[in-house]
Amino acid sequence: MAQWNQLQQLETRYLEQLYHLYSDSFPMELRQFLAPWIESQDWAYAANKESHATLVFHNLLGEIDQQYSRFLQENNVLYQHNLRRIKQHLQSKYLEKPMDIARIVARCLWEEQRLLQTATSATQDGQAAHPTGTVVTEKQQILEHNLQDIRKRVQDMEQKMKMLENLQDDFDFNYKTLKSQGELSQDLNGNSQAAATRQKMAQLEQMLSALDQLRRQIVTEMGGLLTAMDYVQKNLTDEELADWKRRQQIACIGGPPNICLDRLETWITSLAESQLQIRQQIKKLEELQQKVSYKGDPIIQHRPALEEKIVDLFRNLMKSAFVVERQPCMPMHPDRPLVIKTGVQFTNKVRLLVKFPELNYQLKIKVCIDKESGDVAAIRGSRKFNILGTNTKVMNMEESNNGSLSAEFKHLTLREQRCGNGGRTNSDASLIVTEELHLITFETEVYHQGLKIDLEVIESRKCVCFHNILPWWFFAQNVNFFTKPPVGTWDQVAEVLSWQFSSTTKRGLTIEQLTTLAEKLLGPCVNYSGCQITWAKFCKENMAGKGFSFWVWLDNIIDLVKKYILALWNEGYIMGFISKERERAILSPKPPGTFLLRFSESSKEGGITFTWVEKDISGKTQIQSVEPYTKQQLNSMSFADIIMGYKIMDATNILVSPLVYLYPEIPKEEAFGKYCRPEAAPEAEMGGDSTSSKLLPCSS
Repeated sequence: MAQWNQLQQLETRYLEQLYHLYSDSFPMELRQFLAPWIESQDWAYAANKESHATLVFHNLLGEIDQQYSRFLQENNVLYQHNLRRIKQHLQSKYLEKPMDIARIVARCLWEEQRLLQTATSATQDGQAAHPTGTVVTEKQQILEHNLQDIRKRVQDMEQKMKMLENLQDDFDFNYKTLKSQGELSQDLNGNSQAAATRQKMAQLEQMLSALDQLRRQIVTEMGGLLTAMDYVQKNLTDEELADWKRRQQIACIGGPPNICLDRLETWITSLAESQLQIRQQIKKLEELQQKVSYKGDPIIQHRPALEEKIVDLFRNLMKSAFVVERQPCMPMHPDRPLVIKTGVQFTNKVRLLVKFPELNYQLKIKVCIDKESGDVAAIRGSRKFNILGTNTKVMNMEESNNGSLSAEFKHLTLREQRCGNGGRTNSDASLIVTEELHLITFETEVYHQGLKIDLEVIESRKCVCFHNILPWWFFAQNVNFFTKPPVGTWDQVAEVLSWQFSSTTKRGLTIEQLTTLAEKLLGPCVNYSGCQITWAKFCKENMAGKGFSFWVWLDNIIDLVKKYILALWNEGYIMGFISKERERAILSPKPPGTFLLRFSESSKEGGITFTWVEKDISGKTQIQSVEPYTKQQLNSMSFADIIMGYKIMDATNILVSPLVYLYPEIPKEEAFGKYCRPEAAPEAEMGGDSTSSKLLPCSS
């Protein structure tokens, strides 16, 4: 299938990129009208050979005339007008410079091929099936446009380098010819010159002037191109890559898992390829300068600075492109970052976001822990560990689905180092063993096109034998976390707490539920937004009137939901977190038998209870609740069975169920019947666990 026809079948996001390739210099209409003929010409050769460019340009004008005749026969006035205007524009602009239009068309065709390759790769990688992997923001569109501009400028520079080389060869040939004929030496000795010799000298001086002018133009444009590369590179590393690392950190604590690296890899690889091309061009300048040089040569003045700049850019880009693609996670909690324990296996995966096939199987990665870390050494009492298992691997393209350079470390374990006397390495520990953070480092060396680059990436800080830090991972930035824990605002903490539920269930926390949690953590307040929460308040200090901290209580509730009442939580049947005042306010107007499900505030291990409305003998509304059910009781009977079978003794000593409608007015059987075992109800009527729970006032 012709290239232009393939392009028409691409998705809209690729067609938008295609539109940016064309302008008045080479209108898209002309590309459309003459697609087969345009694709049949060797524009790259014409861009470097003026005689061929002239021939192709006149053939192009002939093709336009033929197409105009076809439109004339079809009586298509609009297309006739557009084509006449296009031809007049091309003649006025390129008749004397046919190589310019050849370069423009060659670049457009090359960009089209690249666009087709990108679209094909995306489809093969399955990105089309994942909308989160294909959404492009306006800022990213600008970034892609800037990368395209850099590629175009690099290709244009390649053409100018060829022009410079040809001009220099002509000058060198003429200079050596005159020198071999002795005419230059006659001039130097003060002898009179023949008119022909003076003419040749004048031509030689003109050629040298043109050579100097082109050299100055090239080094100036190279400087501007390197500045553009620096700008785009900062956008990639300081914004896009930093944003990805933040999303990865958020995903590790239950946030949205939008952490695809493929687009970043495409961008970074494109920039790296352009940098290597411009570096080769700078080397070519050095070769040309060694052959021909003169006083005030701009290459001598500017090339060293250009070389230094491009090497720094490429080194820094490669260093930034070495990332930990997959953070280790807890085996039983894949949504949470790993709590490393000695003797427990874990895995990591690193990736180089520069897809150079020549580096396949060339990079040997080594993993170590707390490598020469001054931060770790500064923490008194931190233990030292050795990493056991295969701690060196070679990066290859076979371990990934899309041909990326990566290495996965499997079955790694930690072993604590011991002193000779059998004690710990630091006996005067100021930190308990559950409050340590350690750094896992991956390192390698890259040798590419004469450059040696040391790559190192530090995996997100890992906690040893400590799980209470997990939500606070959002704020952790260094290994001094426990000695100088950061402070978070309620808005940040609320978002992370909701992630803790949404990552393990299908439902996050509502604003009302979060407000209840804020009240438990911070006390009564009109507006919790912006309120600061310390690490100690969140995790270490006991809640008012309780013998446990806020996070210990909440973490056990999350575990309870995941293991025992997940379906009911996902259905939205569990109100969960609600203040006593709010509970009474919404239940009191309801008819007797209306009940709601909430989590116990008194159970450290996590408990769930139900509260219902009933009328006493005098007809006064009473709010009753039952002693919380914990994991131990839910192991023997499901919570749905407990609700369906729960009965109490009424005033006439008859067993009745006080639970009729789940708030606001869902019949109990409709809500919980499908989650019950058929034999559960008779057992409950006979006085099983569900009938023996102690009635409590509404305060559990």
